[in-house]
Amino acid sequence: MNPLVVDTNRLQRELDDLALITESEPPVVTRVLFSESDLRGRAFVKSLCRQAGLVLREDAVGNIFARWEGTDKNLPAVATGSHIDAIPNAGKYDGVVGVLGALEAIRALRAASFQPKRSIELIVFTSEEPTRFGIGCLGSRLLGGVLSLERAAALRDRDGKDLEFWRAEGGCTGSLDSVKLPKDCYAAFVELHIEQGPILEAENLDIGVVEKIAAPSTLRLQLTGVGGHAGATLMPGRRDALLAGAEIALAVEQAATTTGSPDTVGTTGVFRIEPGAVNSVPCRAWLEIDLRDTLVKSRDAALVQIEAAVKEICTRRKIEFTMERLNVDPPAICDAKVVATAEGVAKKLGYSVKRMVSRAYHDSLFMAQVCPTTMIFIPCYQGYSHRPDEFSSPEQIEKGVRVLAETFAELANR
Repeated sequence: MNPLVVDTNRLQRELDDLALITESEPPVVTRVLFSESDLRGRAFVKSLCRQAGLVLREDAVGNIFARWEGTDKNLPAVATGSHIDAIPNAGKYDGVVGVLGALEAIRALRAASFQPKRSIELIVFTSEEPTRFGIGCLGSRLLGGVLSLERAAALRDRDGKDLEFWRAEGGCTGSLDSVKLPKDCYAAFVELHIEQGPILEAENLDIGVVEKIAAPSTLRLQLTGVGGHAGATLMPGRRDALLAGAEIALAVEQAATTTGSPDTVGTTGVFRIEPGAVNSVPCRAWLEIDLRDTLVKSRDAALVQIEAAVKEICTRRKIEFTMERLNVDPPAICDAKVVATAEGVAKKLGYSVKRMVSRAYHDSLFMAQVCPTTMIFIPCYQGYSHRPDEFSSPEQIEKGVRVLAETFAELANR
């Protein structure tokens, strides 16, 4: 293989161009599943993959597969990838570095005259973010067989539109039962990602290699009280849905801070009320709660505590409620051999490297159900993510791409 050259200028230009495809005013990035901006972003990435000579296909939920064929098509491929959908008010690097960076790694290997024995496949996962349906990693959950077809069919957005509606909007065809991948259909899966945390930057490290991915869970609540005029409805008789929700949000904080595990985190990330008028008592509230930990025992204990608090608060305040567990997932343990390969590549390249736990969850969490998996982290400024000032420098991204490319080279010819 000739010396590997990563075209950082081209990669940064593509990152910048994709960031301009957004539902919000730049530099804010918003691309919600199968929205107009998401569809344009997907078309942009597919165009780049075609230009790179990759063979494209798309499954029934919109996962995009771009393949560089190896010399032995009978061997399981090596896979990589991430997502390009973005929550409201996001930045340009989350997920996208793992898509465009992986594409640049493939282009660099091709330019260096590397010929893989195993095919190398880039996956652009559908709806890693939970914005549309309240559940994250929709595409990889279906690929890994973690989400049942019945549960997928029951998904609704806040306007009541289901997955079938949005599949049609996205131009997806075929049956959802065709999405699930067979076990070990890939030899390995390696995802490049910004850390979304401060550790690598604080310790002045180049690369993180992930050994374990935290266990996430999500609760969705609807609270129904009684509305009324803010002046005429006296305080003793009120059944205020917002106040019940506020107590629940505080109960989430209490549960997350008292497990004894430093990795327990709880967030009430969605809190909407009706009617939303300053002179009206809130009659309805919708909450979505994210709770996660690296330890299942402490996560589950906090989850039970929150659910008990919801019942107590709503009973005391005479609020009707519905409560649904959207997901309760186990952690993923990354494959020791693939971890060692990525770590060894980083060291061989002269980079400082640290084995890490991913406290954010990613599509890798569910690809670990399919094949041996790990992640490669690069630093991001102050650990910022899911906000417009999210940033990783071209130099940091180049190091991640180089580690990813060299890891491909080892895994694809193994």
